[in-house]
Amino acid sequence: MNNTTEVTQVMPFQTPIKALLSMLPCLLFLYVNAVMLFALLRKPLLLESSRYILFGHLLIIDSLQLLVTMLLYLFAVTMVRMISYVCVTVTLLAVVTVKMSPINLAVMSLERYVAICFPLRHTDITTTRTTGIAVTVMWILASLDSLTQFFLFISLENTGFTLQSFCTKNDVFRLKIYSTVYNAFTAIYFVLVSLIIIYTYIAIMIVVKSASANVRKAIKACKTVLLHLLQLCLCLTSTLFNMIISNNMLNINTAMAINIRYALFVSLIVFPKCLSPLIYGLRDDTLRHIFRYYFTFGFKVTIKPSPKS
Repeated sequence: MNNTTEVTQVMPFQTPIKALLSMLPCLLFLYVNAVMLFALLRKPLLLESSRYILFGHLLIIDSLQLLVTMLLYLFAVTMVRMISYVCVTVTLLAVVTVKMSPINLAVMSLERYVAICFPLRHTDITTTRTTGIAVTVMWILASLDSLTQFFLFISLENTGFTLQSFCTKNDVFRLKIYSTVYNAFTAIYFVLVSLIIIYTYIAIMIVVKSASANVRKAIKACKTVLLHLLQLCLCLTSTLFNMIISNNMLNINTAMAINIRYALFVSLIVFPKCLSPLIYGLRDDTLRHIFRYYFTFGFKVTIKPSPKS
């Protein structure tokens, strides 16, 4: 789980090529996510399934994170100055979206776990009502860190000052207590999410070996959870490496730190956003044809009828 604002603040904004390399993938994945969401909305029957509701929610989160990241990037490129509380709002929204993705992955893994390990109770447990409750709980959990930092900011800082440079998290959250709170919440989130995903993966593997259910479906669910674990590892790698290469922990010059963090931004934040459409879009028999139809504007692709259940 990477702090998007911290990565953004150290990028070499003066390099047009690097700026272009950062913006084009964001726009591409925003388009892919938008097409996938449109495909879901065109099939209301799919939105009665908790699996597709959670997938649509993940697409919205990823798109929101990319939009906030691009917004912060443009603020930095154009050297926009703003009031502190405006910067606080944008940066804390970035923190919420970054933390929301792993939590959503954990809930999606739990849904696959229930579908494979408790198939007879799956429809009773994963109703639209329980899915809505799960989404609400996810937003509350992901917002705890940001709300804590916001109340600390109001209590400890002068909220009306104007930033001397562009909007970065370090410029508004200057006290050490902010980083302490952020690191504590990040560790808790990662431990809980990792335990959930690993547990569901092991449980589904046991079902696969017992061959007491639909083996093909169980194997596919196992691969899906494994891909979720890969997404989580990318987030964790980005966060840990971002902490390790900070100038306070390693004796490296500023230029090298800037280049390393820029590489992290492109490789571990921007490009992994294509994984969600690939995992649930192109691997899903129902969604794949719908997505191809709308992605190619209806040329040379025929939508296959959706299954009744």
